[in-house]
Amino acid sequence: LVARAIHYNSRRSSGPFLAVNCGSFTSTLLESELFGHLKGSFTGAHKDKDGLLVAASGGSFLLDEVSELDRDLQVKLLRALQERQVLPVGGTKPVPFDVRLIAATNVDLKARVDAGDYRADLYYRLNVIPLHVPALRERAADIPLLIERFNKLYSSKFGAPLKKLTPEAMKALRQYPWPGNVRELENLVERLCVMVRGETIDVRDLPETFLGIEAAPALAPEPNAPAATPFPAAGPLPPLHDIEEAWIRFVLDHRAGGQKKLAAKLLGIDESTLHRKLDRYSKKADGKPD
Repeated sequence: LVARAIHYNSRRSSGPFLAVNCGSFTSTLLESELFGHLKGSFTGAHKDKDGLLVAASGGSFLLDEVSELDRDLQVKLLRALQERQVLPVGGTKPVPFDVRLIAATNVDLKARVDAGDYRADLYYRLNVIPLHVPALRERAADIPLLIERFNKLYSSKFGAPLKKLTPEAMKALRQYPWPGNVRELENLVERLCVMVRGETIDVRDLPETFLGIEAAPALAPEPNAPAATPFPAAGPLPPLHDIEEAWIRFVLDHRAGGQKKLAAKLLGIDESTLHRKLDRYSKKADGKPD
């Protein structure tokens, strides 16, 4: 959100805003995403493709979770930033680019540098104008505003009515420590928009692990009442792939603590499959075709 605000309030606002989550790709795939590739440079490279740095020229580019870059890719990114040009995978001719680069991380990157786990030259290249954004748990007053924004976004996306939170549910959301910050909040609201039947979100609708307590006992159903489901009984249904995305992000954030290997195991899929799905979701969020 902060990166988007910087972009849309700058002289580059008429240019593209693109982003990549460095933790959502293997190193090989991330290199192709950043720098592009030529047809035939690896299995599945059926045509030439510009990298995101070139595609974002004239605008802004967000490197999210930049701490997840491996050493080899750190060297290549540093060279690209210094020379203002990239070398596509399988190519021999550099391609120039012109972007405002914004890098984001939720770890102490300087500590990583001091420990020898991150290149100092890349760190200082990125850390030109540092901007510290307090963790969401330190700005609880923003939570209702963010919920309102995400509620409108995903209710519109899924063709569902706007949800209303009970005071108890809002209190629980404000008290939660939010280790995943705004992204975790957004993913939770998306899941609730998909899974909660009706227009009201109660504290009972929140995941047990989110609350950190045992779920309250469910009310006894009325005699002959139809079985409850998390889906609307009438009206448009969200596409299956949207439900899948909400579930995968929920497991990743709330059950696996952001660890993709564990999330893949819990979901019963290969880690490479999880990476491909997260890649597809990121492209969809940025308005790019699969």
